[in-house]
Amino acid sequence: MPTRHLTRGSRVIAVVVFALAAGQLPAGDNWPRFRGENGDGHSDLKGLPTSFSPGELDWNIELPGFGHGSPIVWEGTLFVTSALGEDNELQGGVVRFLHCLEARTGREKWSRIIGTSESHRHVKNSWASSTPATDGERVYVAFADLDNYWLSAYDFEGNLDWRRNLGPFESQHGMGVSPILYKDLVILPNDQDGPSSVMAFDRRTGRTAWSTLRSIERASYATPLVIEHNGGPPQLICASGATGISSLDPDSGRLNWSTGQFGVPPQTRTVSSPVYAGGLIVQSNGGGGKGFYMVAVDPDLSLAPGGNRIRHFRDKTLPYVPTPIVHGEYLFLWGDAGVVHCVEPASGRELWMKRVPGKYSGSPVCIDGKLYIISEEGDVVVIAAEPEFRELGRSSLGDPSHSTPAVAQGRLYLRTFH
Repeated sequence: MPTRHLTRGSRVIAVVVFALAAGQLPAGDNWPRFRGENGDGHSDLKGLPTSFSPGELDWNIELPGFGHGSPIVWEGTLFVTSALGEDNELQGGVVRFLHCLEARTGREKWSRIIGTSESHRHVKNSWASSTPATDGERVYVAFADLDNYWLSAYDFEGNLDWRRNLGPFESQHGMGVSPILYKDLVILPNDQDGPSSVMAFDRRTGRTAWSTLRSIERASYATPLVIEHNGGPPQLICASGATGISSLDPDSGRLNWSTGQFGVPPQTRTVSSPVYAGGLIVQSNGGGGKGFYMVAVDPDLSLAPGGNRIRHFRDKTLPYVPTPIVHGEYLFLWGDAGVVHCVEPASGRELWMKRVPGKYSGSPVCIDGKLYIISEEGDVVVIAAEPEFRELGRSSLGDPSHSTPAVAQGRLYLRTFH
C-alpha cells in the first residue's frame, strides 16, 4: 500500500541524508542491520564532514507516524519502519509500516502495513523501535503487541515470503530488540516479561531451526552479536537481566556458558547491546533511566564451566540505553545524560571523562576514527575517537531523535521524529 501524501501539520518521521560528492562514493559498504555489519557500528567512509547545514542535506523525506528504528541499506535500497500515532501518545500503534526507499534519492518504492492491537509503550520507546535486517534477498522485520510477536520476511519487490507469529509479547515498555542474520538463519531474541526464548528461523522458508528457552525477568532490548573469540567457533552473545551475558552455539542454540542474573540491584533491564572489546564482552544493565552495572566478561570456551568470567566491572555514571563502541584500543561509553568515558577495554582503566551537552537515546557510530551520534534534541554531535577528548562538530537537525545513524554507499543517514 503506497504511503499517503501528508499535509503540513501531520506528525511524521524525517529521514535526512548527507552525501559526499559523487566522485567520492564507494561501491560497497552496506549497512544490513542495527549498527551495521555484525553490530560493531563501524564504517571506513572517508571525508565525511563533522558539521553541516540543513541546506547541505542530500534529501529529506517524510513518513507517516513516528518511530526510533534505524534505517538499513543494501546497495541502492533503504528500509525503515514507522507506526501511526503521536510521539506524545503512550497507547496505540495499531498500524505499523515497513517502507522501502531508493537509497540515493529517498523516492519511495513501496510500503507495507502490518495491523496490530493497541499497545502500551514507554515514553522513550516507539511502536517501531526495532531495526530490520537484510541479506540482500529479503528484509526481515519484527513488530509486537501484547497478543502477537510478528517476524515477517519480504523480498525486495515488497512480496511477503513468509511470516511467523511467535505468540504474546509481555512487556511494561513495549518491544525494541532487532533481528540479526547468521549464515542461513534469522535470529530473534524473545526475552520478555513472560515466557522467553531465543529463536532461529530458516531465512528462506521461516521454518524454526532451533529455539532455546530463557529465564524470565524483564523484557530485554539488547540485540545480540556473533563473535569468533581467538579464532574459536562462532558464539552468539545474548544479554538480559535474567541471564546476564550468555553464549549460544548459533548453529544449534545450545548454551555454551552464562554469567547468570545481573543482580546489582535485582530486577534490572538490558537496553544497550553487547560489545566485543579487547577480547571481552561488555554489557551494561540498569533501570529507571540510568545504568547500574557494567561487566567485562571473558568469552573463552576453554574456561571451566561455572567459573567466574567477569574480569572487571563499573558501577557508576554508566550508559543505560546507548550501546558502547570500540575504536582501536579504546572503548567509549556514551551515557544517556551526555557523560562520555574513554576506557581501556581489557583493564577498565579510565583515560578521560567529559560531559557533552544533551541527552542521548541513540548509539554512536564510528566513521573514519570519529564518533557520530544524534542527541534526543536532534543535534548531530561528533567527537574524536581518541585517548584525548576533542569535540569536532555539532549540527542541528531541528527535530528530536532517539535513533542511531546508519552509514552506507557514501552517505550518512539520520532519522528524526518528524
